[in-house]
Amino acid sequence: MQEPLQTLRAIFQEAADLRSPRDLLGLIVKRVRDALDAQVCSIYLLDQEQNTLVLAATCGLEEGSVGRVRMPVGEGLVGHVASHIQLVNVADAASHPSFRFFPESGEERFKSFLGAPIVHFRKLIGVIVVQTEREQPFSESAEAFLITVAAQLAGTIKHLLDNNILAELHNERLKRNLRVVGLRGAPGIAVGQVVWLKRTADLGTVDEDERSTSVETEMERFENAVRIAREALKESQNQLGSAAPKDVQALFKVYKMILSDQAWVNEVASHIRQGYSASAAVKRTVDAHARIFEQMDDPYLRAKSEDIRHIGNLVFSALRGEHNTPDVEALPDRMVLTGEGLSIADLTRYPQEKLAAVVCIGGAALSHVAVLASALGIPAVMGVSDLNRSEVNGAWAVVDGYRAQVIFHPSPELLKEYRRLERSERRLYKGLDALRNQPAETPDGERVVLYANTGLLADITPGLERGAEGVGLYRSEIPFMMHASFPSEDEQVGIYRHVLKAYAPKPVHIRTLDVGGDKPLPYYEIQEDNPFLGWRGICFTLDNTAVFMTQIRALLRANIGLGNLSIMLPMVCDWHEVDAFRSLLVEAQAQLRDQGHEVELPPVGVMLEVPAVMTCLDELAERADYLSLGTNDFTQYWLAVDRNNPKVADLYDWLHPSVLRAIAYIVAFSQKKRIPLSLCGEMAADPAALILLMGMGVRKISVSAANLLKAKWVIRTIPAERARSVWKKTRTMQSRDDIHALLDSVLEEYGLDALTRAGGQRRT
Repeated sequence: MQEPLQTLRAIFQEAADLRSPRDLLGLIVKRVRDALDAQVCSIYLLDQEQNTLVLAATCGLEEGSVGRVRMPVGEGLVGHVASHIQLVNVADAASHPSFRFFPESGEERFKSFLGAPIVHFRKLIGVIVVQTEREQPFSESAEAFLITVAAQLAGTIKHLLDNNILAELHNERLKRNLRVVGLRGAPGIAVGQVVWLKRTADLGTVDEDERSTSVETEMERFENAVRIAREALKESQNQLGSAAPKDVQALFKVYKMILSDQAWVNEVASHIRQGYSASAAVKRTVDAHARIFEQMDDPYLRAKSEDIRHIGNLVFSALRGEHNTPDVEALPDRMVLTGEGLSIADLTRYPQEKLAAVVCIGGAALSHVAVLASALGIPAVMGVSDLNRSEVNGAWAVVDGYRAQVIFHPSPELLKEYRRLERSERRLYKGLDALRNQPAETPDGERVVLYANTGLLADITPGLERGAEGVGLYRSEIPFMMHASFPSEDEQVGIYRHVLKAYAPKPVHIRTLDVGGDKPLPYYEIQEDNPFLGWRGICFTLDNTAVFMTQIRALLRANIGLGNLSIMLPMVCDWHEVDAFRSLLVEAQAQLRDQGHEVELPPVGVMLEVPAVMTCLDELAERADYLSLGTNDFTQYWLAVDRNNPKVADLYDWLHPSVLRAIAYIVAFSQKKRIPLSLCGEMAADPAALILLMGMGVRKISVSAANLLKAKWVIRTIPAERARSVWKKTRTMQSRDDIHALLDSVLEEYGLDALTRAGGQRRT
């Protein structure tokens, strides 16, 4: 390690040839990084007006995060250094209670952290930080070095602040790679120009207490608006043409069903009769239903709130007499549609040949916008925040759906590289289509059954078109949540039979009503302090026998003449719950037979989601016809980590050694007891994790329709024997990083790394 004065002397000698303050900061971080043999050196400057620290220069983090990463004094490790004006030296930054992760900086792989305050005449003006990938604290000599450098450079940095270096950083954000990270909506790479959709009719701006003077007038306005909204949907569907995939057409069917739902219409009408304006009545109804979904833990269900809000905005636009029609001639040839609360109707207003990608401010990864984008082969990044329209509208942008990132104002070099990746990806995915009708069989002849997950009518067709061998998980709670009251037995029969008939004779595994706690019903309020561990799943249904019996009867009736129904029980933690359900099932069969319905008892399975099942697998296996491992909840509860909480979401990892060993134990148990086992959840859609599942012996998996062909490609490429050897090596590993690295190398070995990265880019 160099002496501090030697490093400072070199900095000041080279500074004479530099042309800008930015170059000087860049020189400082590079020299300090090299002197300390670190991978990263960064300088954060204090914006006194905002009392925030701004990343002003870095050597090692993402260059595009300069000027963009900001944190209040006191927040994050850097903020901790600033607020306490003291050195911080930790071996593992992520384990420190003050740690805050900034995904746009690319700092996730760095462990050790050494930060020193930059103080000028007793006033904090910034923080200098060094980081490495090594999980060990910096030495005392490194501490002394950084303190000395910070003190000696304080005068120079104060001079830069006095000369508006922060304003310069803000202005230069427009001229460099501006990287924004969101959620994966649809895979793919695209380059295009940003077209920001500015919505003029936003239901969120409506005063929900707005009153009317005439009930008749408002009712007429509402009924007319619903009619116009239906026509607008029909027009949007027509613009896609008959060549549109069936799953895309099904999405419009769902929207039309919501608009035609008499319970929804009656609820709006009820508010109007109470004296509210049509706009306020629509807002009240939409907010009430959307909030129910937004409170849910299941990301699939939570995303459905967006559909409700989109319908509300569609009706509100009609109430205001607005219908946005883009000027096609003024659109760029390759456009990146960007905006807040984008809907499937928004996507269809633009010529498909011009639509290159979608970037949604807010929005869920599992929303129908993401589904539509995936069906159309358009990359989509959802859930983006902190994006200024004036900074990006009209700019060139790179949309990387694999990494869920968007790069605005890309440099010529970056633009050239991503255009190459875009061409490479198009060639790659042409090969996936050829797998639609091929069996999911390994090169050495071992068969894997591939099911699809579903829950809405719009999700049925994609699975069938992509070769699903049945439904591994049908979420029966969705129809309950989209009604204004408990759906009748006949209504449920129609819903279930539609799915069973579509897949017959292939098996359909329907999960019984999984509501309560974090998934409340709009007409059955439940107040709990901790809904994630509350009244839900099988506990809720067994406590509401009348509701449960209606569903059981409907399931049995829907299966008449088809025989492909299987029933799954959610959130089971006690074998007595299975016994109780079996009693209800037999009772329902007896009732229906007395009424002249020839119903048969279907197979009954138990979902393994709660860690408690690990100690009672024998008792459950005696009572169940099959087991289904739900990896989303199982991983969450096993690790005691809320996967939707950004503060701990990075700890949610199904490749955690403990999670893998628990799953392997369940697989071995099912093989020993000869009880069928299937696995559903996002884990099965992860190509790396799928290798291990194959190696453990999992031979039935269920994934979303969008991931069926990717899973099939992995299965048909990697021999089962190779998967077993990889699992044998993995099960002794103690580090998540080592497991990820091994699996990445295996994917690359078999040419499958393109499934988890963009062209030549490693996945994160």
